[in-house]
Amino acid sequence: MVTLSEFNSTAGDRLRPDLLTCCDVPAWADSLLADRPYADIDGVLARADELAGALTGADVDRALAAHPRIGERVSGTGTGSAWSRQEQAGVGQDAADRLLDGNRAYEQRFGRVFLICATGLSAEQILANLHERLTNDDAAEAAVVARELRKIAVLRLRKVFEQ
Repeated sequence: MVTLSEFNSTAGDRLRPDLLTCCDVPAWADSLLADRPYADIDGVLARADELAGALTGADVDRALAAHPRIGERVSGTGTGSAWSRQEQAGVGQDAADRLLDGNRAYEQRFGRVFLICATGLSAEQILANLHERLTNDDAAEAAVVARELRKIAVLRLRKVFEQ
């Protein structure tokens, strides 16, 4: 856990790994750090959201590479692995198998991992969303993916302050 005071005063190279776990885009993390100090945590989160809204397609692709397939059991002991397990806690084995099948269809259709901010969603809601998004055209889906990544980045950054 990091307090606002620590976030504002800690060397950037010590905070950067945590930020990259939130959103694996170095320019996003570096800009967030460069804009310090922040008056409050809401200001940090708002700036993170704003910066995530400006990610390029290449930035989104890079960040997606750091996300496991939804429904895939995440191993590892790092913070990102723990967060992924927590975010996908509502996915049982039967649903995980169906999600993996849906992931394959999605990846064939769009050439990237299916990304959704799964926190608070049931497996059925995630599956319904996946099937609905398979009907999107490329541009519409790229916009949805960017929005979902943005939500995940801010949610995870909040965890940096709440742990």
